[in-house]
Amino acid sequence: MNRIYIFTGKGGVGKSSVAAAHALKSAEEGKKTLLVSTDMAHNLGDIFGVKPGKEIMTVRKNLDIYEIDPTYAMKNDFSEYMDYVKKLLQMVDDSEAMGMIPGMEELFSLLKIAEIYKSEVYERMIVDCAPTGETLSLLKFPELLSWYMEKFFPIGKVGVRLLAPFSQKLFQVDMPNKEAMNEIERMFVKLIDLQEMLKDREITSVRIVTTPEKMVVEETKRNYMYMNLYNFNVDALYINRILPQDIGNDFFDQWLGLQRGYIEGLRESFSSLTVYEIPWYEEELVGEANIRRIVNDVLTDEEVFVSKVLTQRECFTATEDGYQLDIHLPGAEKAEIELFQGATDVVIKMGNFKRNIPLPNALRTYPVSGAKFEDGVLHVTFAKEETDDAEK
Repeated sequence: MNRIYIFTGKGGVGKSSVAAAHALKSAEEGKKTLLVSTDMAHNLGDIFGVKPGKEIMTVRKNLDIYEIDPTYAMKNDFSEYMDYVKKLLQMVDDSEAMGMIPGMEELFSLLKIAEIYKSEVYERMIVDCAPTGETLSLLKFPELLSWYMEKFFPIGKVGVRLLAPFSQKLFQVDMPNKEAMNEIERMFVKLIDLQEMLKDREITSVRIVTTPEKMVVEETKRNYMYMNLYNFNVDALYINRILPQDIGNDFFDQWLGLQRGYIEGLRESFSSLTVYEIPWYEEELVGEANIRRIVNDVLTDEEVFVSKVLTQRECFTATEDGYQLDIHLPGAEKAEIELFQGATDVVIKMGNFKRNIPLPNALRTYPVSGAKFEDGVLHVTFAKEETDDAEK
């Protein structure tokens, strides 16, 4: 099966170099490989010493690179989805319309990745993502948008039918016609497919790049926790820019001690993941020859591209009293987890992030009866409300 490897981490930790090294190794193994950048501050061209255009470019045997321009992708590949948006918002400019809807750039980047994956041209796709917060926005957007669309459609279709005769006359706004609604429905289906692709353990792996520095280490832990909150499979950690122990200069003794402590802490916190240590090279990692140093020094494991399923997807199971929902949240603290139940969802909030998990229809009459967090797993129980005999 063709696979997708997504590299993320705090800005400046060397994600692009690590992703490029994987792409080189993959190509050398004879696998048709595409290295994709979703970061608007693209630097794949700088790494390989080329000037990419708006389309996929071949840089060596079995290796292509692609710096996604979401506006260009929207105009050339997904223009039908923006036609109604522009009409509804009374706009003629595509970029202005995209700016009115937060997350649209992320959406078109992901749709393009999905389109390329489904073409089956490439055996491996290596995705160099933007810094942590933007990556989370990128990956969670399909689920968030589809959640809103699911809530909109049951009422929206009725609203369209009732309000269409009045909308143009009163507000000078055209309600979506049947054809436009069909386009929106097709987009909804694409979003569901996109979610499944990103969360399928057999297709997509998320890999985190970090450095042994206090602020970066703390963000790495949060990143891992949030990735699991949104149900993505993280299976490897790369610790970059490790100073050599035999540096022979007293000035660096304290730095070496700090790095050793952070590395030990990372290995302990991420003990279930495969951990790779990348040295701090004396030269900037620009150009194929320098990127190859990571391949030769670090990516020597024959299982570099083997995906490991470390946490299962959230699941509902039947119990004696009702049902139980299990959500894996490794690295989380009990005090930072907030749980709410809506009419059709369970809402989990951690820090600045929250996720709405839709409840199966069978559970929508079952209120949450308890929650317990242990061994990195949140267990949420649901029990049928008892009714008094008099009410019966």
